[in-house]
Amino acid sequence: MSTILGAAVIVVVAVLVVRYFRGLDTGKLPFDNGSATENQEATVGATYTVKAGDTLWSIAEDAYASGYNWTDIAKANKLTDANQIEVGQKLTIPDVEASVKTVAERGTIEQKTDSIAGATYTVVHGDSLWEIAVRAYGDGYQWVNIARENNLTNPNVIHAGNVLTLPR
Repeated sequence: MSTILGAAVIVVVAVLVVRYFRGLDTGKLPFDNGSATENQEATVGATYTVKAGDTLWSIAEDAYASGYNWTDIAKANKLTDANQIEVGQKLTIPDVEASVKTVAERGTIEQKTDSIAGATYTVVHGDSLWEIAVRAYGDGYQWVNIARENNLTNPNVIHAGNVLTLPR
């Protein structure tokens, strides 16, 4: 019995290997739907073809720089379940105003370069312990010492207005 099962497994594996290598000859893998060769981007007022890995949120971010516009895409295409989009499906990207930005434009994020010399520092919006450590010590890895000195239970959570003691 085990010999028969072993032979069946070998046959199945051989068939899969042959199909795989045939796909390499044609330049297309058996599981490839051709979307890898398409470099289509979502554009407002156009039709978009769904690719593998797409979500309405990611499509909205491409088209509007705001994932929140996924609801506009869902409404324009009369989607009853926004989680059920399929590869190859054509979606109309409506010409609507972009919602709140969820994608930062490249090159617009300013790096804070002013050093911190004092023994304390007041956190401002957008700060991280890493950034504070770089500005205070020239070494981002010193964030651990700042977290320890301030008894931070979750060093990923600091709020604007917090006053941190900087060990010197």
